[in-house]
Parts: sequence; structure tokens; C-alpha cells
Amino acid sequence: MSDIITLKALAKINLGLDVLGRRENGYHDVRMVMQTIYLYDNVTLEKTEKSGIELTCNLFYLPVDETNIAYKAAKLLMDEFDIRGGVRIVLDKHIPVAAGLAGGSANAAAVLVGMNRLFSLGLSQEELMKRGVLLGADVPYCVIRGTVLAEGIGEILSPLPPLPRCCILIAKPGISVSTKTVYEKLDSQEIEVHPNIDGILEGLREQDIKKVALSMGNVLETVTIGDYPIIEQIKDVMKDSGALNAMMSGSGPTVFGIFEERQQAKDAQQKIRELQIAKQVYIANVHNVRRK
Repeated sequence: MSDIITLKALAKINLGLDVLGRRENGYHDVRMVMQTIYLYDNVTLEKTEKSGIELTCNLFYLPVDETNIAYKAAKLLMDEFDIRGGVRIVLDKHIPVAAGLAGGSANAAAVLVGMNRLFSLGLSQEELMKRGVLLGADVPYCVIRGTVLAEGIGEILSPLPPLPRCCILIAKPGISVSTKTVYEKLDSQEIEVHPNIDGILEGLREQDIKKVALSMGNVLETVTIGDYPIIEQIKDVMKDSGALNAMMSGSGPTVFGIFEERQQAKDAQQKIRELQIAKQVYIANVHNVRRK
């Protein structure tokens, strides 16, 4: 067994995001369709003789102490399995931060998977997911990946048929959004329109990318777009450039568009750059998982 391992921590988008209610503990009951895409951070783990956790990152503004979710993931398993020696974790981040793309959760999931392999802990995927939920609602999903229906607080996961072949354009404007604040604002208003999650599921079963795209919806858009109209502007540019649909991912501010042709995605990318309405603009393929 090697003493060093590098894993890809993949970003996710929400094809649909509905909030059904709020629990007494502050968590929200959700119904979401999640999809991983080939936009990723590289997470390297290396065994060290010196005990403890050493975390470094290519982004100077991210914490590298116990407040970082990747650090917490390593500590969780080190404490539980009383691991002797230590681990050095290097985060090479490319997923936009605080963007609704689950970059932090994906890092935590990669650390759980990597620690399991590196220290031969023998945990199954399901056992890793159970520990993941202790770190954050999106972490179990980031362990399983692919096209998935998430219910409960996001921890009840049902694999779905894969998203048909398409091209995803990702654009993050130069703003950061607090998920906690978005949900708090949502609680203070009535949800009048719920997204058509069943339509998305139907489209996936029928392998009809147009039906999936036209059924997309995100209940959090009403809050975030109200504060940041630039999100609507990015959506409009994508749709005008041929996107089947465009939507905010998670609590935002990142917008993604679904395109049938890569050239259309490239044209939209060019327009967004020219208009200077997004700081980071990427074209990504869909990442589908072969289920056993």
C-alpha cells in the first residue's frame, strides 16, 4: 500500500432544489437532484511519522486549521481509529469557493475516502457516508457522486439514471453567498412556486435531456437573485446563447447552463467574459458513476 494518494474532489450542481420545511434543530427538509461534474480539486494525502494533521492549500485565504472541513474529516477518522503517526493533506483547489458547488464537502469526502485507503481502515462506502453526515449534509453525496435524489436534510440518497450527454457551463460572479443567510431569509417568506423535481426524475428515466433541463428549478433563487440581480443576467446570457436552461446551483451565486453542443457553451463563455459579469467561467463535462 502506497504512503501517498491523490484523489479528485468533484464539484456538484443541483438540477433541482426544493425546500419542504424547517426542522426544530434548524436543518431543512429538502428534495434535490444532485449531479457531479468534471470540475475538481486535487486532494493529496501522505502518511507522516510525526503525529497529527498538517494541512496546506494553494488559496491563501482558506483556513488550514481545525476549522477546515477537510481537517475535520481527517480528525474524525484519526480519533475513531486511534491512528498512530500522522497525515499531511494538500488541497489544490480549482472549484470556486462559497459558490454553491460543494467544494468544501467534496474535499471532506475525498479525505474520508483517502484516509480509508491510506490507513487500510476497511470502511465500506455506506460506512464512510454515515461518518460524512457528521461533517455536513452534502458530504455523503460527495462520497457516492453521480446523479442522485437527496431527501431528508440531504442525507437520504437514492441513485438515479445518469444525466444524458451534455455540456455544462459554470459561471461564478465575483460575490460570495452565505448558505446559512440564504436559508434564514427563505424561512421568513412563503414559498409560492416549487420546482418540478418529478419532471426531472421522469426526464432522467426517459434519458430526455430537454425534459430534464426544462423541469429544473431552485427554490433558493428567489432569495439570492433578489440580493444579486447579476445572477439573472448570467442566466439570460446562457439562455440567449442556446442553453436548454440555466439555473443557480445550491445557494449560489454560481450559475450553470446545460448545452447540447460544446460550441454553444464556448460562445456563452466568451459573451460572459466580454460582459465581465463573472469572475470564473468554466466548461465541464458531466461525471456519471457506474453503479454495481
